[in-house]
Amino acid sequence: MSVLVYTEFDNGKFKKNALEAASYACKLAEQLNTSVSAITINASNPEEIGNYGVSKILKVTQDKLSVFNAKAYATAIAQAAEKEGTDIIVVSSSTDSKYMAAILAGILKAGYCTNVVALPTSTNPLVVKRTAFSNKGFAHTQYKTKINIIGVSSNAYGVFENKVSPEVENFEPKLNESDFSVHSVNIDKVTGKATIADADIVVSGGRGLKGPENWGMIEELAEVLGAATACSKPVSDMGWRPHSEHVGQTGKPVASNLYVAIGISGAIQHLAGINASKVKVVINTDPEAPFFKAADYGIVGDAFEVVPKLIEKLKEFKAQNA
Repeated sequence: MSVLVYTEFDNGKFKKNALEAASYACKLAEQLNTSVSAITINASNPEEIGNYGVSKILKVTQDKLSVFNAKAYATAIAQAAEKEGTDIIVVSSSTDSKYMAAILAGILKAGYCTNVVALPTSTNPLVVKRTAFSNKGFAHTQYKTKINIIGVSSNAYGVFENKVSPEVENFEPKLNESDFSVHSVNIDKVTGKATIADADIVVSGGRGLKGPENWGMIEELAEVLGAATACSKPVSDMGWRPHSEHVGQTGKPVASNLYVAIGISGAIQHLAGINASKVKVVINTDPEAPFFKAADYGIVGDAFEVVPKLIEKLKEFKAQNA
């Protein structure tokens, strides 16, 4: 019985969350004294996931699956799990995987925990530690099902290389038209810059920027840091920035290593969506802004004065350490 991991692949490479899920699955397999199998869907270079401890790869190549479809992907992964006879499936906690894994759990009658932040504290019974209460606390959850799905929280476990030479096997899941009853009509993708989901660093702006014409300094700071750009809900609601950049409880959750909030007061919904970030920095003119209570570091000051100076110092630092 192996541990099965689903590895997300997009834009010609495995996503960071796929590498983290594979790293987690590898260490979990060591605990269970077994091996790791991975299922890849339309990955052009599936053997690369072997760099993270995966010893067997079920390679799925189907044109119908070129666009993510939660039901169809869940069906394919369920069939892979049945083929491998696995009792534990590891996925990421990305938006796509959360949507898909819930359907997968229904197909397999499996237990499913999201936002898992550490290896199981017990494997018999299986007990995992996961975030709770909008990342303000932790819950230790025990599975009571035969088949179990673990959703690894982004940036919680880390990526660890463990190079092996994997066996690659072509796998053809049997999919029906009913698996495609819901399909994507249009997909808008951000290109040419880091995405919020995969970024280690996120630079986010709020209404304190006063208008979309001032977003240049947010983008410049993000470029210097190699970061993704994001925004608060009011900013996207006013049309200053696309909704794809809206982070928070009602937008995209962020679990970056560094989150820089500029001109964001820190509404509870926003804080709930970014609390999983490891280091939070806030720049705001209002010393009473709620964000200061949640931040690790805070600067009380005018963003239009602070950010250009920060960019200048960062550029000097990078030039000296190139």
